[in-house]
Amino acid sequence: MPASDAPSERTTVGDRYRVLLDIGRTLAGTLSSDNLYAAIHHETARVLEAAGFYISLYDQARDFATIVYFADRAEVKRAEISYRGSDSEVIRSRRPVLVKDRLDDRKLLHLGEDESEITRSAISAPMVNKGRLLGAISAQSYQPNAYDGEDMDLLRGIADLAAVAVDNAIHVEELERRRLEAEQIEEIGRGLASSLNPTEVLAKVISAVNDVLTVDGCSVWLCDGPASEVVRVSQSGGAVALPHGLAWELEGPLADRLLIERKAVVIDDLANDSVVPAHVGEHLRAGSGMGVPLMVGGQVVGVLTAGSRRPRHFGQDDTAALQRLASQASVALENARLHANLQALSLTDPLTGLPNRRRLQIHLDKEVAAARRGRPLVVVLFDLNDFKVVNDTLGHVAGDDILRAFGQILDDENRSMNLVARYGGDEFVSILTDTDVEGAHLYIERVRERMAQDPIMGPRGVTTSTGIAEFDRETMTTMDDIIHAADADMYRSKNRHNADRQAASS
Repeated sequence: MPASDAPSERTTVGDRYRVLLDIGRTLAGTLSSDNLYAAIHHETARVLEAAGFYISLYDQARDFATIVYFADRAEVKRAEISYRGSDSEVIRSRRPVLVKDRLDDRKLLHLGEDESEITRSAISAPMVNKGRLLGAISAQSYQPNAYDGEDMDLLRGIADLAAVAVDNAIHVEELERRRLEAEQIEEIGRGLASSLNPTEVLAKVISAVNDVLTVDGCSVWLCDGPASEVVRVSQSGGAVALPHGLAWELEGPLADRLLIERKAVVIDDLANDSVVPAHVGEHLRAGSGMGVPLMVGGQVVGVLTAGSRRPRHFGQDDTAALQRLASQASVALENARLHANLQALSLTDPLTGLPNRRRLQIHLDKEVAAARRGRPLVVVLFDLNDFKVVNDTLGHVAGDDILRAFGQILDDENRSMNLVARYGGDEFVSILTDTDVEGAHLYIERVRERMAQDPIMGPRGVTTSTGIAEFDRETMTTMDDIIHAADADMYRSKNRHNADRQAASS
């Protein structure tokens, strides 16, 4: 056993309590958790053998204990170990425990790199401050009968002092963490407020959560609809990034908690918790996670989640921070949604819901640029025949019904990749990409058949004149060129319609 693992000499009771006073002064001046844990270990090793030593912190609400510091043969280990607190004799009883031999037979954690050589004897004591159980400390030896009752009493005294110091350190670190978090969230809020693009907002949310909470991954899951319990990954980032579009149907208590009660959820073991479906769990693999509802306009629109690849204790402070970030994200998403709605209104015809002339110009500029590179493009103009007569005879309400019905037919018969817009009054435009003139005629024929069958237009005999123009790279260079060509063809069609009507009336 290295000399550093044992006290230099056997001390008297009086000497030990003077040591306790020294330990109290040392610990009281140490506020960093890492430094404090090392100081507790060092001061304990001055008066007790500590070939093995650990400090655990305990969350009573979740019965979750985590080894935050342990040393084996004077070598400090960094890995965190978690276990059920009620499985520990010292935590369960809140009393110090002395094991003189065969430590592996007791409900105490034993140290050692393999089963052939593990610690044999131990003393462990709970850390209790103001009636609150904070955790436990344990000193262990590879030799049997290394400790007696006096040693146990001494460790209990050290544990009492350590509890006060640990509680103070946790409080100070929490204040500092909240200060830094407040600064970060304020900065994040400014960054989110500067973006009106929902995709950019979500990307900033992901980055903010990963930075503030130092987690391994964060995802934004959005609901499929207002009343849907199916959420899908809309944005994800970090070392554990989930695939875009991954769906999770929230059920039972999980759905109630997130979507109805609108409260946070913590899952300690993502790999084995039955609430996580297999197709989602395979992407998470292991670790711990938490989620909070994401709200826009007073409604739950999704879930913001964060996770760690290793088992981790996500407490109330973590979920509260995630909820604050979700609130920032909600405000930013609401602003982006309102902006998107305003932008959509500025590009949408309010009567028919189709794109308006401004949106048509933006779209057609892009299509003409592609047509100049060789992509086929045809523009079809539609004009409702004698629409003024319809308005004068049946009234503007009936006229509006006809315009809406006609716009819907044009949109239904067009391909989703193409665009139909209201050009003005009773004129509409269909942009047909990757289509020739023959394809445009087939499209027009389908529209006319639908018009004849329509319950609004069919009985009133509403018809349309059309103009077709195919982009010609030899004679056309701009959007106006193809629109003018289609307009000229439509007027020829309109003149033919008028001539036919006059011939029929004579």
